[in-house]
Amino acid sequence: MAAIKETSTIQANKQFALEQCPVTYVMEKIGGYWKPIILYHLSAGAKRYSELKKAIPAVTEKMLIQHLKQLEADRLVIRHARPVVPPYVTYTLSKSGIGLLPVIEAMASWAFKDMENEYEKSMD
Repeated sequence: MAAIKETSTIQANKQFALEQCPVTYVMEKIGGYWKPIILYHLSAGAKRYSELKKAIPAVTEKMLIQHLKQLEADRLVIRHARPVVPPYVTYTLSKSGIGLLPVIEAMASWAFKDMENEYEKSMD
């Protein structure tokens, strides 16, 4: 994979958008297909990796691991590793991640309403 040129115009534009647009900032943190789904499942409380994998069966191991690491790096998820054998790791929402719950809940609420509207349209 090619290195990102930090001084490129695209990177400058992206940085400007991150600083000026709150939606761009949020999308940088939770953008992508799996991150909001992971946050949604963690909203119910701490989960182990295997519980998340079971709750989101369509996600590949690679993507789940990658997105958990990104969410942890963005301080939205906290990884708790207990020093036991076998390893016991749980993931929970951080304070910042908990702050995103109204956004995730609004997305879920909108989805339920829209799916209901689509169902009603299909019955006509």
